Amino acid sequence: MLSQVCCSRFQPFSQRLLPWVQSTVSRSHRVQPPAVTHVRSWSNIPFITVPLSRTHGKSFAHRSELKHAKRIVVKLGSAVVTRGDECGLALGRLASIVEQVSVLQNQGREMILVTSGAVAFGKQRLRHEILLSQSVRQALHSGQNQLKEMAIPVLEARACAAAGQSGLMALYEAMFTQYSICAAQILVTNLDFHDEQKRRNLNGTLHELLRMNIVPIVNTNDAVVPPAEPNSDLQGVISVKDNDSLAARLAVEMKTDLLIVLSDVEGLFDSPPGSDDAKLIDIFYPGDQQSVTFGTKSRVGMGGMEAKVKAALWALQGGTSVVIANGTHPKVSGHVITDIVEGKKVGTFFSEVKPAGPTVEQQGEMARSGGRMLATLEPEQRAEIIHHLADLLTDQRDEILLANKKDLEEAQGRLATPLLKRLSLSTSKLNSLAIGLRQIAASSHDSVGRVLRRTRIAKNLELEQVTVPIGVLLVIFESRPDCLPQVAALAIASGNGLLLKGGKEAAHSNRILHLLTQEALSIHGVKDAVQLVNTREEVEDLCRLDNMIDLIIPRGSSQLVRDIQKAAKGIPVMGHSEGICHMFVDSEASVDKVTRLVRDSKCEYPAACNALETLLIHRDLLRTPLFDQIIDMLRVEQVKIHAGPKFASYLTFSPSEVKSLRTEYGDLELCIEVVDGVQEAIEHIHKYGSSHTDVIVTENEKTAEFFLQHVDSACVFWNASTRFSDGYRFGLGAEVGISTSRIHARGPVGLEGLLTTKWLLRGQDHVVSDFSEHGNLKYLHENLPVPQRNTN
Repeated sequence: MLSQVCCSRFQPFSQRLLPWVQSTVSRSHRVQPPAVTHVRSWSNIPFITVPLSRTHGKSFAHRSELKHAKRIVVKLGSAVVTRGDECGLALGRLASIVEQVSVLQNQGREMILVTSGAVAFGKQRLRHEILLSQSVRQALHSGQNQLKEMAIPVLEARACAAAGQSGLMALYEAMFTQYSICAAQILVTNLDFHDEQKRRNLNGTLHELLRMNIVPIVNTNDAVVPPAEPNSDLQGVISVKDNDSLAARLAVEMKTDLLIVLSDVEGLFDSPPGSDDAKLIDIFYPGDQQSVTFGTKSRVGMGGMEAKVKAALWALQGGTSVVIANGTHPKVSGHVITDIVEGKKVGTFFSEVKPAGPTVEQQGEMARSGGRMLATLEPEQRAEIIHHLADLLTDQRDEILLANKKDLEEAQGRLATPLLKRLSLSTSKLNSLAIGLRQIAASSHDSVGRVLRRTRIAKNLELEQVTVPIGVLLVIFESRPDCLPQVAALAIASGNGLLLKGGKEAAHSNRILHLLTQEALSIHGVKDAVQLVNTREEVEDLCRLDNMIDLIIPRGSSQLVRDIQKAAKGIPVMGHSEGICHMFVDSEASVDKVTRLVRDSKCEYPAACNALETLLIHRDLLRTPLFDQIIDMLRVEQVKIHAGPKFASYLTFSPSEVKSLRTEYGDLELCIEVVDGVQEAIEHIHKYGSSHTDVIVTENEKTAEFFLQHVDSACVFWNASTRFSDGYRFGLGAEVGISTSRIHARGPVGLEGLLTTKWLLRGQDHVVSDFSEHGNLKYLHENLPVPQRNTN
């Protein structure tokens, strides 16, 4: 075993190497490391607050527990460390990995690096020396013409390793120095593990380095290592024949919590990556090897995926959790290590604990196939399912309310009052839900398969545009158990598969409501069409399932919606990030109407997204009896008033001035601002609103129509409460949410918003060439009558 400690305190050579590293990295074609000024800031990273101590013995059962890993081994495969030409190192990628390791080290974790790269680095140096030597000799003896014919001999790997080890370590030293972290090099062979004394020495060295907050960088001593003996690891102890087995052996010997194996593939696939049916395995369990077909090894290195899996399973048996992931992809390599430690769904996670139910991927496939079966049912059958669900909501009322009571009791002291109101169910809520579901059932008879357009393209060639389901919907909702049956009914009516992800605060309520939904679906054998995600999947991970999910609908706080819109890569998101609803009280507003409308819009349910948040008052109404009535009513209702800048300027003693005119309070708080007229009101709404719902209160029809036509929001009302912005109140039966998008669906999204279209063309041996200049057919493009929609 060879050991060498390298840091800025011990070896000033790193300071001489640093400018070369920085200039070389800046020329790299791969992931660029951060600038030095940015890099140095990491040395001041605050320590994380999660507890990092745990008793070693059992591996983590779930990804979400990985954030508690204290001691971590990161193994860098040859394909990760080397360039594509296999001669030299991928400097930009290495710099990114060093940065991530440094971040975790500075958080108080103990990081160990197992790295390849010495052979590649040495090959680069030896090639350079050989070319230089050959060019000088041939220039002296053979003339310039033969330079082009120089051939580089095959380089022996041990010689390359010997030439590359010092340079590789110097490079790591210079990179870690940027984060004020010391690194130590340790070279090992298989004998170091088989000899008890050497093993104890290695163990003691590593523990002492970790105690001193030094990052050990471990590699097989490829300059002297003998070829691996076949089947030498069948006695329960894995032999060190490549860096995969070395990392696994080291992880178990050091009782590490997590082993991260970085390679040039996303993780473990059920068949060789690149094949048509290859699927990434999210979680791999011991005993699943039979379901995997291994391909060839990577372009460089000693081991392939089979060797990695073998090493991972051995480490898992020893109590170390393992993740195999891609360390070369330019879009993820810059944060792959930190993402894994944060518990994000990256690569393949090895676990000994199989979940009781299906994985979310399996649930997505079940929802897809169940939704397709649902779409083929007769409209009357889909309506029958929804009617049965409505009956169950009233028949099983006591069981539902008991489950909801458990949620409310567990949420006391943890949730704010507005969220507790959303969480609460009641007999009246369940009755309203049942009524809404029956409305959906009644309107669903002519939804899927409805003909929107018919065209005669040519004789005996007719085209139809018909409605079809979107596919699989993912609905994520917070503190709203009543959302589950509403959304389920709309998905059933529109023939869509459905994945539901509810908040843990409503777990008991959601569970029983989902069971009732599946009971209703079972009457026609489509139980799998609606799935409730109960696993520990993070919302961000669900948003990455772009091959399973066709539309994401978030229902919850504005922060939830923004997070989902940010996380959803490639999947459309329907919804609104905020519900900043305005009401403009015109100078010609009715005294009797104003206070009723303001009270209902603000006080009836202040936590709703369609509750009033900003009241715009015409300047002429200040210091009038109407204005005084509004203020008196708000005081009686205990509404906290925030004054806008113009309103505050009119007052000697004003309420607290608003911090932002673009605020959704979600509580008994209201911003009041003064405007000069309807035009300024519209400009204010466009600047500070969220395009959700905006209202004018006036008796002047011309002013009202001007407001209705010029305000660019999903819902614009005249002399009506903002609270009417709701699918049930619109007669849609229910809604999956309110969309402020400008494509597909806008406003309360009911059944129609969950449908798309496809084109059906019926012909008789028609080919395009018949319609060419010399063909015998001509396009007719005649509009044909569309079958009347059944509105009963």
